[in-house]
Amino acid sequence: MRWLTLYARSRQIPVALASALVTTFAVWAITDPPNPAMAALSVVSAVGVLAIGLTGQDPHLDRTAAIRWFPRRVAHVVLIAAVASALLLAFTTDLAPAAFVLRAGAGLAGLAALAAAAFGGQHAWTLPLGWFAISFFIPRSDEVPVHVATWLFQAPDNTPAAWTAGVLGVVGTTTYALARPRR
Repeated sequence: MRWLTLYARSRQIPVALASALVTTFAVWAITDPPNPAMAALSVVSAVGVLAIGLTGQDPHLDRTAAIRWFPRRVAHVVLIAAVASALLLAFTTDLAPAAFVLRAGAGLAGLAALAAAAFGGQHAWTLPLGWFAISFFIPRSDEVPVHVATWLFQAPDNTPAAWTAGVLGVVGTTTYALARPRR
């Protein structure tokens, strides 16, 4: 248990969790009427805040540690997806169905992990926020490439959106766990 406490403190998890709670509450409080785009924004903001802890204070220390980091990194990304989704679902299920929120959490956590591996933990928020911002302005259509690009805003039963979120989640988590975060 001691290592878990030290890990949480070194990754600024208590502060990130409090910030994610505040951002989720703020989005929920200003949303009327219910809107799936606001649910996606809530998950994006929670993932962005929580993902900052994907890199510790000293990357050299992380690389020289005698413990196996792979399972811990995978667990960290999975917990980011779970917590970001659970925070919104704890406030309301009116903004979007649970399947929509869980799919968003998995895909966005994978994007954050990919950004942490490529740019470092302090920039892990960039890919989730960037994908949200760009796909928000893509005109909707029934073409599969558009469904893939706008997976974050598609209906919960949309197959291309589910596959896109799943692939982003798996590829991002695996890349982060194997490649380690950048400095």
